[in-house]
Amino acid sequence: MKIKAMKWLTTAPVALALAVSLAACGGGSSQPSGTPTDALKGSDQQTLDKYTTANVTPIDKIDKSKLGLATEGTLRVGTLSDAPPNIFVDASGKFTGYDNELLRAMADKLGLKIEFASTKFQALLSQVKNKQFDVGSSSISTTDARRETVAFTNGYDFGYMALVTKENARVQTFAELKSGLRIGVVSGSVQEDYVKNTLNIEPVSFPDYNTVFASLKSGQVDAWVAPSQQATGQVKPGDGTKIAEKKLNTQNFTAYAVAKDNPALLEALNSALDAIVADGTWSKLTAQWYTDRPTAAEQTPEGWKPGSKAVKVPAN
Repeated sequence: MKIKAMKWLTTAPVALALAVSLAACGGGSSQPSGTPTDALKGSDQQTLDKYTTANVTPIDKIDKSKLGLATEGTLRVGTLSDAPPNIFVDASGKFTGYDNELLRAMADKLGLKIEFASTKFQALLSQVKNKQFDVGSSSISTTDARRETVAFTNGYDFGYMALVTKENARVQTFAELKSGLRIGVVSGSVQEDYVKNTLNIEPVSFPDYNTVFASLKSGQVDAWVAPSQQATGQVKPGDGTKIAEKKLNTQNFTAYAVAKDNPALLEALNSALDAIVADGTWSKLTAQWYTDRPTAAEQTPEGWKPGSKAVKVPAN
């Protein structure tokens, strides 16, 4: 696969200075087709417990010299540039968004610098596997198929799946999706897998979120099945589109991707995630970037919570 040249932007560990976003995000990376993934099943506590660690190593016990980083002291991160509010480049050229600001806070806990590079959604997991990046940050849903390629941290987010349509569309619910409709998805996403293998409909696949949304607005597709956070980031008042329906998906939580042969880095990131959950940073950033999740109840639905099983989310 030919990889485009990447522009690296470097930032030192930062204090938590955030712009307020207008929306909320989701996402994923390459999802092999062929095995049905019912992304709308909702929470499965047994599945979550299977992958969530019981606890973590205290952050002051992490040996930063053994993290297997390509550049010692610096976390190199592959991310997207076009999926606000989770993963995008702002007007000043800074990589930001909910996922990336959480990761900045985690790097700060570990005393690491952090570098971001823009990449394509479909290539990210293989790039992490091949250690082109130390970490993948792309609101990745942690399916079993993806775990065959990379390892994942404990979860830092759950997600919704959204059905996006024009205001006057004949399709208004997931239950109305059927053969003959032109259903847009992003290539390689959980949503593509869902339409193909759960609904048994051949979707119209696009390379990125901007393209599929533009195609919906122009009438090239009848509906877009999307991570709801990206959908919320795209749909604007008066643009003739709407989010017709949302479905909660906590079964496969969202996490950061790490090479499977680098358990030391995985351990360190899990420790850092617990640290920012315990001190309230995770709750603060979640409320700041997801304006529809201001309280602990909205941030932790159906028993889901971020980090290890041991960490406690502070009360609001």
